This record gives sequence, structure tokens and C-alpha cells, in this order.
Amino acid sequence: MNEKTKKFNTRAFVAITAAIAGTGLPLSGYFNHLLQFDPMTVQRHAWMSTHNTLGVIFAVFAVWHVLLNRQALHNHVRGLSSRIPFIRREAIFAAALVAACLFAIVGHAFHVR
Repeated sequence: MNEKTKKFNTRAFVAITAAIAGTGLPLSGYFNHLLQFDPMTVQRHAWMSTHNTLGVIFAVFAVWHVLLNRQALHNHVRGLSSRIPFIRREAIFAAALVAACLFAIVGHAFHVR
């Protein structure tokens, strides 16, 4: 049998690993939030460990992803100089939406005592 072995694609591996870890972070964070006032049970400890592990994996692979794609990122940033004065309306609305959500969701922590 004459099988061609493909070379391992490091860029794809790094991107997929970061995506999988990043997808699991909100779920584990949600369960951490639900169990935050419970005593330290096995279930709570498992969710905390899951969230911490996924966070570290995501951070490491996100940095690795940036390093692997630094040339494309550099070209993108260099091309922004001609577009900076023309910030798109969608970017302004996206920033406003994120700010409003953060204000509404994080703000409740300052009113709960």
C-alpha cells in the first residue's frame, strides 16, 4: 500500500486546541458560578479544576497562535494605518453592545450585598 503521510499541521492543531478550550470555558465558568456558595464538594472542585485547566490551555495556545501567525497579524496592523480614521459603524455598535452587557451583568455585583 502506498499511503501518503501528510505533514502535521501545527497551525491547525494550535487553532483547534485554542478553540476547543475556549468553547469549554463559558460552560465550566457557568457551573462555577452556580456552585460558588456551596461547600467544597467533589463536584465543585472538579468544575473549578476544569475551568482553571481550560483557562491555562486556552491562554498558552492563544499566545502560541499569535506567535505562529505574527506575520499575517503584522501585515494586518500595518494596513490599519490607512483605515484608522474611518472606524466603521459596525465596530462602534459592537463596542457599545459589549460595554452595555458588561455594565448590566458585572454591575449587579455592586448592588448585591
